[in-house]
Amino acid sequence: MIAEVIINSNVKNLNRTFDYNIPFDMEEKISIGSRVLVKFGNIKSLEEGFVVNIKESSEFQVKDIADVEEKDFVDEPRVEMAKWMAHRYFCNVFDCIKLMLPPGTGTKDVQKRVREKSLNSVRLLKNKSQIDDDIENKILKSEKQIKVLNFLIDNDDVLLTDLETITEVSKAIIKTLEKNGYVEIYEKQIERNPFIHKVVERNTSLNLTEEQQHAYDMVENAIDDYMNSEFLLYGVTGSGKTEVYLQLIKKVLAEGKSSIMLVPEISLTPQTVDRFISRFGQENIAVLHSKLSVGERYDQWYKIKSGKAKIVIGARSAIFAPVEDLGIIIIDEEHDGSYKSEMTPRYNVKDIARYLGKKYDVPIVYGSATPDMDTYYRASKGDIELLELTKRANNSKLPKVEIVDLKQELTNGNRSMISTKLYKAIEENLKNKKQTILFLNRRGYSTFVMCRDCGFTAKCKNCNITMTYHIKQNRLKCHYCGYECNALSVCPDCKGKNIRYFGTGTQKLEAEINKLFPKASTIRMDVDTVNKKNSHEEILNKFKNENIDILIGTQMVVKGHHFPNVTLVGVIAADTNLNIDDYRASEKTFQILTQVAGRAGREKDEGNVIIQTYNPDNFSIEFSKKQDYKLFYNLEAKLRKQLKYPPFCDIIMLGFSSENENDIKKVSSDVHKYLKSKIENDNIPIILYKPVPAPIDKIKNKFRWRIIIKCKFEDNIIDIINNCINNVFGKRNSSVSMIVDVNPNNML
Repeated sequence: MIAEVIINSNVKNLNRTFDYNIPFDMEEKISIGSRVLVKFGNIKSLEEGFVVNIKESSEFQVKDIADVEEKDFVDEPRVEMAKWMAHRYFCNVFDCIKLMLPPGTGTKDVQKRVREKSLNSVRLLKNKSQIDDDIENKILKSEKQIKVLNFLIDNDDVLLTDLETITEVSKAIIKTLEKNGYVEIYEKQIERNPFIHKVVERNTSLNLTEEQQHAYDMVENAIDDYMNSEFLLYGVTGSGKTEVYLQLIKKVLAEGKSSIMLVPEISLTPQTVDRFISRFGQENIAVLHSKLSVGERYDQWYKIKSGKAKIVIGARSAIFAPVEDLGIIIIDEEHDGSYKSEMTPRYNVKDIARYLGKKYDVPIVYGSATPDMDTYYRASKGDIELLELTKRANNSKLPKVEIVDLKQELTNGNRSMISTKLYKAIEENLKNKKQTILFLNRRGYSTFVMCRDCGFTAKCKNCNITMTYHIKQNRLKCHYCGYECNALSVCPDCKGKNIRYFGTGTQKLEAEINKLFPKASTIRMDVDTVNKKNSHEEILNKFKNENIDILIGTQMVVKGHHFPNVTLVGVIAADTNLNIDDYRASEKTFQILTQVAGRAGREKDEGNVIIQTYNPDNFSIEFSKKQDYKLFYNLEAKLRKQLKYPPFCDIIMLGFSSENENDIKKVSSDVHKYLKSKIENDNIPIILYKPVPAPIDKIKNKFRWRIIIKCKFEDNIIDIINNCINNVFGKRNSSVSMIVDVNPNNML
């Protein structure tokens, strides 16, 4: 038998199968999806590969497969999905297969480190009567050995270290018992449980409101009828979308099927997990996200694979969990950009969900208070069933939103980060012992450093981007490549000392709040404070349980969190997203402002939101004040239709990078010529733009160029781009790397 093997490589020319003979003694072990080790070319070491097909014979003279890894494999349906993904996202098949493997899959050494944690344990091999007979017949004479055996009679299967400690005997005594056939010392697997520190009270289902019940009934019918239907659960903040999710999952669980529940932010995972554990218990739940250790993720992966966990909760990559009996997929906060991968493969989790939904005939539920434009457009056309929740579940009112014009604040002589209105509101909130959230979507202390004498700005030596000042470490850091250096006090160009730090970040905001309100307790949540394991959860629990006065944070604090005592939200700078070079700038601004406003007044006390901005008349800010998504959507849709932007047209970005800018110009020009010729010859409706430098034209010492394409992303376009990659880009030995990104989140 011959196996067609795909090799672990990101080289485009190796994105094809190679034939290998399956040795007779491996025929029972190897199937489609098996992970194998093979001799490849003249490379001395064994190369990793996956079997993607098995056939009777080969036209080539082939080598034998050297080894097979029986544990780390994917099944045939996932191999097919990997092929589909590779074609759609213009990458190698192996890049896609890797997403579906257990965490830590790699070399034998790596696997050994992450495989099930095991400890030596001891168990009896003889029963009590046999041991008593041996003692009576003087076969067993050692008091220490008899002490160990008597303990094991009452407490069989004990960790070796515990047995030594409790019985106060040496390991040599126990090894002698093993040698004489009384006990067995063996490795016992210990599950690494990420929930071990959680103590959550169990609760039962809540009574659904009329709107919630209608939404539940519509999805329940699809579950009962084994229908691959898509639903948009569009509900205002605090409308009880999560309770609908919980009851739908309960329905699926009762039928013996599994659920995938996706959340966009790692910071949302602890809260979601707590709610699910309180409803379903720990044993039914597995969680997958990057803040778990590799070992914990490995154990959670196998908990799903074995069928022990029927509910999978996690971020984007959890869509690839090895669920065998899928019953429903739920994507909460579906508008969030983190559901689109920024690394190869550059997949959108909603595409993968639709693929799985069709394959297993299960419904998909998208949930959001501010849906993605594309999702709402599909709902308006009837491709997705629209389910609306217009009221908050506990009858609390939507918060009152006020806009502060920062230009007027400057005119009035206030150069502080905090407007007069926001200052008074925080002061009142502190007096009433209520909590406040302050949102600023920039971390660090100052966003750029400039010499006022000569105009020098401190830029990263590897990237064409200004560096951010972090006061705690007194360092300048690049948020793109990670390069950092000491803060400046003297200009490196003119040697002047008139160095000034401009812009604001969360560190600077925290310092100013501590100065303005010295008696208030504060806590900060951004990338710099959540770099340790469980730090998201610790910060959120501390804010909630210790009733800390003010939470300062980036977008991590915006979505999904429920803090009963928060009655004030302050947006320090609403214009951050408006100033980026991205067609989604207005949409991102509206979404983030509406979401952060939704954190206020979620219980009986009314909430207040103060939005500070230099653009008070911008429609995305004005409509976020009204918290009216449909008003925003209708106007934004008209603008996008005129400009041929999604959802009316797809954007494909071909990105080129190299340390040699001349090579980039040549390669991008050749790709452009190929595409232009193909479009003209086949009369394909595509808008093709010429190659130009990217807005940030250098990152990590590599120049960056791009080609933008506007079209409807369909099979013929996919084929043209794949052919272009193979015929133009793939056949040259070049320093230039190329990526293809469909409807990218980041246009920079």
